[in-house]
This record gives sequence, C-alpha cells and structure tokens, in this order.
Amino acid sequence: MTETGTENDVLLERHGSVAVIRLNRPDRLNAFTDDMGERLISLFDETDADDDVRAVVLTGTGRGFCAGADLAAGGDTFVLGEDPETGGTPPDLGGRVTLRIFRSLKPVIAAINGPAAGVGVTMTLPADIRIAADTAKFGFVFTRRGLVPEACSTWFLPRAVGISTAVEWTVGGRMVPVAEAHERGLVREVVPADRVLERALEIAEELVAGTAPVSVALTRQLMWRMLGAPDPEVAHRAESIGIHVRGTSGDVREGVESFLEKRDPKFPDRISDGLPDLFE
Repeated sequence: MTETGTENDVLLERHGSVAVIRLNRPDRLNAFTDDMGERLISLFDETDADDDVRAVVLTGTGRGFCAGADLAAGGDTFVLGEDPETGGTPPDLGGRVTLRIFRSLKPVIAAINGPAAGVGVTMTLPADIRIAADTAKFGFVFTRRGLVPEACSTWFLPRAVGISTAVEWTVGGRMVPVAEAHERGLVREVVPADRVLERALEIAEELVAGTAPVSVALTRQLMWRMLGAPDPEVAHRAESIGIHVRGTSGDVREGVESFLEKRDPKFPDRISDGLPDLFE
C-alpha cells in the first residue's frame, strides 16, 4: 500500500467537547495510505487520553469520504512484506485501524460525506453511529480487485446488516446506493451533503450531555463486547462487576444527588484515571 503522506492528510479539529478526525486528501477522494492509517491510530490514542474530548466524529474533506486504498503503486499496491517483528503474516493495517476505533473510550460517529469504498467503508464499521450524505454510495469491492474483505469487516458487517446482506455486498462487490444502505441498516440517517458534519455533531452532543464519561466508556465496551458473547451469563457477570465497582464511585453519588436536587451533574471521575476491568 502507498506509504507517502503528511500529517495534513488526516486532521484533528475540536468542536467544543467533540473531536473531529478528518481525512484530508480531497484531490484523491481521501484515498487511504499507510501513513494515514498510522495517523488515525495515533489520533484515536490522543482523543482517548484527553478528558476534555467526550466524543469523536470521523469524516472526510471534499465530495468523497474515502475512495479506498491509494492505487498509485498499481498492481503492487497490496504487496506486503513479512511482519518485521515476527517474520510472519503482517497484520492488515485497515484491521489495526478498525480495532483501534473499536477500542475507543469515547463514542464514535462516522459522518460519511460522500462515496466510500474498500477500507473507506470498512473503517466506519466500528463507529457507533453512521450518518451518510445523500450523495454517498458504498463499495465492498474486494472480490473485484482479487482480494478478500479486510479491516475485520467479516466480523463487523454481518452484525450491522445481517449475514445475507453482508454476503451479497461483499461477494458481488457492487456499489450500494445510499438508500439501500439506509434500508439495510448500514447507516442510521441520510442527510443533505452539506449537513452531514452538522448532524453528526448534534448527535455527539446529545450522547454526552449530562452523562458520566467513565460510564459512557464502560457502556460502549459492554455493548460491543457482548456482540460476541456466547450467552447472557457473560453479560450478567460483566454488568454485575460494573454495578459493584461503580456503585461506590463519586460519579454515582453526584448522579443521584444532582437528580434529586434537579440540577445538572458535575461528574468527578475521569477516564484518564483508569477504568475497571469488567471482563476479568
């Protein structure tokens, strides 16, 4: 995959308590490079470490969200060397990006401002909510390039749209119109292209207003991790640990007292101080 790039290819912006991570190669429809992947991972590390960031919006600059891998290297685009650490199969960079988003301690909203293909669509699958422009379309085009799906999409996609639709879209590899993506559950809302970021920011603010950051982080972990749980007993165990640990926290005291006193809460606990392990 293409390695050239600069930090300007992925930008970090702040809108109040919401961080916006923006793919920024509009002249190439934000085509994905190795450097962009590493930068995305680094920026999600940064947003997790910043207690002032309550939610993250992922979007693109220009008329496209992400055209997929930059094909500047032609037929050698997907030639990968051995993993320098193990000498074995190198980990797929798209998968490293999606796993980092999956592990985010803040809610993530994908504001898909235009067409998204390949890694450009699979990187949005671990987002908690996807909002799409009415100009968007989606392509899981891997079989049409001689590849297989990547970025952990064979785990995420069936959980988002069901196995039948996931197989149809990935085996056939056609471009999926935004109306179909909305109907099948890939995106939650479709809005005019000039309102995608605005709407994503509105949703982000709704998610974090009046909520405890630590509770939000733990709840997000619970929801995603339970998708792979074999039975509800696993959920019961994890939730019981959460209730036990959080029940004596300053956040709970503040949450109850502010409710009884009919005022906005000021939760004292910070994510940067550490989170309890609910899956021990």
